[in-house]
Amino acid sequence: GNGERLELTHKAASRNTFANGALRAAIWARSQSPGLYNMENVLGLE
Repeated sequence: GNGERLELTHKAASRNTFANGALRAAIWARSQSPGLYNMENVLGLE
């Protein structure tokens, strides 16, 4: 409503989270045809 704000935040305590995501994306990419992809593709959200 008026004067209100909704916030969604994400805080990572370690860079390991991002490293795991990068590894998952690399493994996924090996089996894909050449093209343009994003993390939604990697995670099966698109």
